[in-house]
Amino acid sequence: MDQIKNLIKKYFSNFVYFYHFLHSKIFVSIGLSIIMSVLDAFGLSMFLPLLQMVDDATVIDPTSMGNLHFLIDGIEALGIQLTLGFVLLFMILFFVFKGIIAYFGMIYSIILQQFFIKKIRIDLINALNQISFKSFISSHAGRIQNTLSGEVSRVTQAYDTYFAAFQHGIMVLVYIGFAFFINVQFAILVSIGGIVTNLLFKAIYKHTKIASRKLTFSNNIYQGQIIQYVGNFKYLRSTGMVSKYSNMLKSTVDKIESSRKKIGVLASIGSATREPLLIIVVALVIFIQTKMLGGEMGTILISLLFFYRALNALAYMQQQWNSFMSVSGSLENMQNFQKEIEGEYEENGKLDFNRLEYSIELRDVNFSYENTSILKDINLIIPKNQSIAFVGESGSGKTTLVNLISGLLLVDNGYVCVDGLSIKEINKPSYQKRIGYITQEPVIFNDTIFNNVTFWADPSKENQQRFEKVIQQASLETFLKTLPDGKETELGNNGINLSGGQKQRISIARELFKDIDILIMDEATSALDSETELEIRNSIDSLQGQYTLLIVAHRLSSIRNVDRVIFMNNGRIEEEGNFLTLMEKYPRFKKMAELQRL
Repeated sequence: MDQIKNLIKKYFSNFVYFYHFLHSKIFVSIGLSIIMSVLDAFGLSMFLPLLQMVDDATVIDPTSMGNLHFLIDGIEALGIQLTLGFVLLFMILFFVFKGIIAYFGMIYSIILQQFFIKKIRIDLINALNQISFKSFISSHAGRIQNTLSGEVSRVTQAYDTYFAAFQHGIMVLVYIGFAFFINVQFAILVSIGGIVTNLLFKAIYKHTKIASRKLTFSNNIYQGQIIQYVGNFKYLRSTGMVSKYSNMLKSTVDKIESSRKKIGVLASIGSATREPLLIIVVALVIFIQTKMLGGEMGTILISLLFFYRALNALAYMQQQWNSFMSVSGSLENMQNFQKEIEGEYEENGKLDFNRLEYSIELRDVNFSYENTSILKDINLIIPKNQSIAFVGESGSGKTTLVNLISGLLLVDNGYVCVDGLSIKEINKPSYQKRIGYITQEPVIFNDTIFNNVTFWADPSKENQQRFEKVIQQASLETFLKTLPDGKETELGNNGINLSGGQKQRISIARELFKDIDILIMDEATSALDSETELEIRNSIDSLQGQYTLLIVAHRLSSIRNVDRVIFMNNGRIEEEGNFLTLMEKYPRFKKMAELQRL
């Protein structure tokens, strides 16, 4: 049993992968291919009685068709005398039915392809939705983007070429089977010749697969470099480093095109040598069969007709298989990527979360990342609608702490509890829908202000009113009045048309539109000028008491009015109290404030 599994894994792993998505639909497609090939073979078989009639035979000799005599016997059993007209009629019927089956087979293949690609895209999206945040931030961004975009297209090509090769392989077997029925010796000789020529193509496949893997790897690297090039273009241009970075991009492009060239050269070798080799094999076999083994030319010609079909199908199968090899690296990458994602799914509880009623509590919390301790012995209670600021030097654990509270990360030891329930027991999506999150770099989509704030909600009367309310809460009314298109203004790529303060206010409005309980602001004002910071601070102050505010801050001026300040140092809570209390009793906090001229 294990040996069978190993054989399937070795030789049919790709078939198993496709079967995982398509199930029994694959066998319907294969069945249609078999029927089409058999009908084609029956049609070709009618050439033998046709040849006998050309030789002025008045009676068809069924034995001249070898083991295919059942075809003639069956027709005569129907009471039909095989004349030239009936032979041609049956030939036409077989090929007409073959054409009908071929049409339905092609339509069905298109339907299967669409089903496969749609399912693989949706499965990838669903898988990424379930991956843990800790795993996501350690993933290669270029590989993720390349797999979701370019690799899906190449996997589509892999699917097409694999099943084209598979279906033509079936046709080869059917035609060779019919050839064996007519003339065993001739069939054996041609088969031996086909096996010998296939050794050359096997070497081509091997090198094509290696080049395909290199191509996929280089594409992953290139996508990552492009992401960084676009994201850091301002820095690269302003510092004169754009040429140096682009040289690195060009080097990666050279590697990509080198792999493409190798794949193309190998495909050209296979394509150019395929037909001459097959003709050499056929010519040698005919010579041996007629001159050395005394074979009859009539049955040889019919067998040759089947082999011509078989060799054409074999040539096409080899061509498609080589094309499959050229994208097999992408298929391997997709399979490995899906396995890796499935192994990194986020743990999720079963209890739905409706609304924060009482408090968030952290008990004896410890957290490490790649054997580096980040948080140690954290104990903290955050009552509902209290505003809490987390301050401290860079690397003190402020952002990690709010990431634990938001459920992005899970503790190594201890508990994060929401209204007395461990966050591990809670269905995280239902909990996170009650959280707003604003970062130093606001999230702005390339769409209208309305869609950015409402997250593409229907423009119903209720949503319009809600939009106007949050615009007022985020102090965006005046800004909108200055725009000719108002809320329908397009914001450009990553909000390129906006100032830092305008971006932050749009981010605040979006989070408030969501109907949240908890609003996290992670360094939300650290990149703003003093005047804009004051505007945002006034917006934040107006939200106090309405939401549970968790603010990570370097600028102490933005947290003067919070209920409580948590001072962190080296992953621990070192001191806490309101702003004035810490100024009076905690020297390190006072020194930080003095350095910021507060």
